[in-house]
Amino acid sequence: MSTGHKGSLSTGHSDSPEDMLRRLETMVLMGMEIPLAAIQRQIASAIDIVIHIGRLRDKSRKVLQVVEVLGYRNKKIETQVLYEFRENPEKKERITGEWKQIHDLIHKAKLFSAGY
Repeated sequence: MSTGHKGSLSTGHSDSPEDMLRRLETMVLMGMEIPLAAIQRQIASAIDIVIHIGRLRDKSRKVLQVVEVLGYRNKKIETQVLYEFRENPEKKERITGEWKQIHDLIHKAKLFSAGY
């Protein structure tokens, strides 16, 4: 992902944003022997946002969380939840809900450099 070009988009399959980061670590370890700390630093510098989409009980898919990758500290990749889907009581077997902002985006420099 850190190819020197601005912007990139990719998909992966996991049960949570944190699980996706661990799966990325595992994929790199399957291909070469690099210290885990080096892999984690590269992942933390390459990924800014993780968007978690899940399938719910009613078989619908919804964006469940938007998570910011803060960096590599204390031997782990640190994240924070920016937005989270909060489920309302079911209506006619269909799941509804609303977005709840949990934290503000910390790393805004890339957005500003892109004109946002």
